[in-house]
Amino acid sequence: MTTGSTAVPRPAIDAALAGRLVDTQFPQWSALPLELLEPAGSDHVIYRLGDDLTVRLPRHADAIGQAAKEAAWLPRLAPHLPLAIPVPVAVGRPDFGYPWPWAVSRWLDGEVATAESLGDSPRAAVQLAEFLTALQACVPEDLPAVDGGADIAVGGEGLAGEPLAVRDRATRAAIAELDGVFDAAAMTELWDAALDAPAWDRPPVWFHGDFHTGNLLTVDGRLSAVIDFGGLGVGDPACDLMIAYTLMSAGSRSAFRTALGVDEATWTRGRGWALATGLNAYTTYAAVSPRVAAQTSRQITEALIG
Repeated sequence: MTTGSTAVPRPAIDAALAGRLVDTQFPQWSALPLELLEPAGSDHVIYRLGDDLTVRLPRHADAIGQAAKEAAWLPRLAPHLPLAIPVPVAVGRPDFGYPWPWAVSRWLDGEVATAESLGDSPRAAVQLAEFLTALQACVPEDLPAVDGGADIAVGGEGLAGEPLAVRDRATRAAIAELDGVFDAAAMTELWDAALDAPAWDRPPVWFHGDFHTGNLLTVDGRLSAVIDFGGLGVGDPACDLMIAYTLMSAGSRSAFRTALGVDEATWTRGRGWALATGLNAYTTYAAVSPRVAAQTSRQITEALIG
């Protein structure tokens, strides 16, 4: 859930570079073909490596800690979760002019979830609530003690969640920019309510941090896996409620909220997270990606509905 950017130039990434990195650092996989996966997320260029592996190379400096973080924590969380998650295999080092660590993980079969296929499914909504409940309950024995102010550093990337208020300036600027595209008065009312809602006052819990449709996989129309834990952290779980607005309709959203047992303050903060992240993605990508424009328009509209 990055909020800023960096002045470090984005490196050029292509199959030739990915192949050289794999061949020199992991020669046991040098004979395997690379296939670019599109559309990929905004944080990584992703290649399928043979039948069983993926290579993920960060596009920008805000994502450079994700490989180490996933390698450190996902194996500890996986046994406690009801859906499959990525299995890290190796972390590569910078080389050939590519400046950052990169990752190799096991391939997970499946299609990316869509609102069209699962948005009206109470079963899927309850499954997602069960996943978040299990994630929030995870306390592996080898996990360090975490308090409300902890910022456990892994590979240079902390785990402490950020407060919603850090997005205030950018969100209000986006509301003003998109006045006329969406209802600015309604967005301001929701944003003010989210910032005014009581803060999370219970022990910090694990959150996914980027819990939206693009990070859910399905097999035969059913949820099978949750991917891309680059935003993984510990703190207020309200950020993960964005899934209620990126995927679900009003009916399935109600089933999700009931199954998860979300209080009013957390639900309101979750709507704020959905609005803020939707506006950020819309202002950044909508002009160049009709797919993102459609997805984030839905997210913003559903967040306003509640």
